[in-house]
Amino acid sequence: MAPLDHERYCAAITTETNLLRATLRGADLDRQVPTCPDWTLRQLAVHVGQAHRWAGEMVRIRATDELAEDDEHIPGFTPPPGDDVLDGWLAEGAEVLVAALREAGPEQEVWTWHGPHRAAFWSRRMAVETLVHRADAALGAERPYAAEADLAADGLDEWLDLVTDPEQVAGDPELHELLGTGQTLHLHATDVPGAEWLIVRGPERIEVRRDHAKADVALRASLTDLLLVFQRRLPLDSERLEILGDRALLDHWLERTRFGSSEEDEEQPPAAG
Repeated sequence: MAPLDHERYCAAITTETNLLRATLRGADLDRQVPTCPDWTLRQLAVHVGQAHRWAGEMVRIRATDELAEDDEHIPGFTPPPGDDVLDGWLAEGAEVLVAALREAGPEQEVWTWHGPHRAAFWSRRMAVETLVHRADAALGAERPYAAEADLAADGLDEWLDLVTDPEQVAGDPELHELLGTGQTLHLHATDVPGAEWLIVRGPERIEVRRDHAKADVALRASLTDLLLVFQRRLPLDSERLEILGDRALLDHWLERTRFGSSEEDEEQPPAAG
């Protein structure tokens, strides 16, 4: 689907980082994150801040190849010791990233691991990255979470684009198993009119379109919860979901769209390096 405007993503990075900081404020940072079980809330915060700095530095220097993720290549990559400075370090990383993205503009050429090598990739990827990890933080801190409708829909669009990309499907054995013989999955947001997706699993490619149609299995939920399910942050047995039809198709899809385990770095799928 068509992505949002570059400036919308830049604004979202700032907003979502501020919401993440608010979610973490006052929480026990040693608590385990249920959806990232190898991480504490502190480690999750560091991951987000480092992702921002990594992407921001590549955009700033117009990198033609991937930068190493360390202090030698990324200014301020490791936060200073002490939880009292972590909040400010997170804010600073988002500011640096957004400044680099705005200065570059969406069409600036830069290294990316997927799609056209443009800065627009990083504004979208980091906005969605922060949005989803804010959900992880909310689950870990036992605080409420909701996503703005346009960002939630775009997060679903981006994820579906990634896992159905022909090159990714061809290069990843698990994604390759998403190909089928015409099986269909329908996603229906119950709180946002028109927010619906139809996935058709063909023998050569997987088609995704915004459409209302009868399918082999339908998943009905709020738009935020649809995003969380397909990002593997909300289990299918949640009482907030309604599943109609062949649930096994949903299980099969989710089992094969891991892009690594949820506790690992999710900036890129295994097939990307």
